[in-house]
Amino acid sequence: MSELKRTPLFSIYKQYGDARVIDFGGWELPVQFHGIQKEHDAVRQRAGLFDVSHMGEVIVTGVFAEAYVQRLTTNDVTKLQIGQAQYSLMCYENGGVVDDLLVYRLAVDRFMLVINASNIDKDVEWMRQQLFEDVKLENISDHTALLALQGPAAATIISKVVPAAVAATINELKGFTFLPEVEIEGVKALVSRTGYTGEDGFELYVDAADAVTVWTLLMAAGEEHGLLAIGLGARDTLRFEAKLPLYGQELSSTISPLEASVGFFVKLDKGDFIGRNALINQKANGVPRKLVGIEMIDRGIPRSHYPVYADGRQIGEVTTGTQSPTFKRSLGLALVEAEYSALGTEIWVEIREKQLKAVVVKAPFYKRSTNSTL
Repeated sequence: MSELKRTPLFSIYKQYGDARVIDFGGWELPVQFHGIQKEHDAVRQRAGLFDVSHMGEVIVTGVFAEAYVQRLTTNDVTKLQIGQAQYSLMCYENGGVVDDLLVYRLAVDRFMLVINASNIDKDVEWMRQQLFEDVKLENISDHTALLALQGPAAATIISKVVPAAVAATINELKGFTFLPEVEIEGVKALVSRTGYTGEDGFELYVDAADAVTVWTLLMAAGEEHGLLAIGLGARDTLRFEAKLPLYGQELSSTISPLEASVGFFVKLDKGDFIGRNALINQKANGVPRKLVGIEMIDRGIPRSHYPVYADGRQIGEVTTGTQSPTFKRSLGLALVEAEYSALGTEIWVEIREKQLKAVVVKAPFYKRSTNSTL
């Protein structure tokens, strides 16, 4: 068995007595530090700090870098100004998803693509196969650490570790914008107002050698605000409640962006990109499956890959499900045949060889702007 990879922050995990580390896609990562419920509540109510250094970063450069990224991804990269980022997807010719990613415009001819950890090797190979003209790729994943500071107190906490003259600028950052070189006690960080929790927050990209320093500074600054270290368990429940997709569950090579309800990030009118024709056809003919929210009526928790039934036959499967830490309801996301996607549709989820009743409900389950429930 191959040795598990570790992030530059692995050494600090032992500072948390209750930390539990698991194999996550070949990485030795913490599933929890203090307990999933406690960590989930901390991010929703105060702030949490995540080690997401396992994510991949690829630099794209060249005179034709914009044209390359435009063809590679579904969103319209020509709309990005320097200092802006966007969520996007890479698709195969058949419309299935290679990966979802963030695209950062660092300069006119320089971009950073942030990809999923389990897909780094596959994604980089795919990107290399699409190269043309003078475009160059540099995989900087091994040299880059990524920390995510998320929650209502995130702006207050980060303001305490940057120069006073920069704090106001950071606080005024809009979503999906970034500052490329913020100094944090002598460490240079790219600070982006992005995240994967449904809350306000920031992601900090630093040199791997500086990761422990920045983590320690942020934890100290956040102590009085109730900042907690957060593991993968709460990261999953937080993104789930906000209906943020996870590759391998809501997205895959066999699930298109239109089926996964992220069609907003597919700009079919921008010109040619890989997978465009298949997605145009899918939209014209009607999406065959849709990602929907579900709530259990009968007692049970829907889990990933549990079959979903209606009219006596299987119509789809659960992609993610859990007992919602925020709402204390048994909720899920399911990819089902489009004709069963209307709100209020009764369906049945197979749990431990029993078909239990559920209903299609509105998702996302949580929205920060309204703090709404179902």
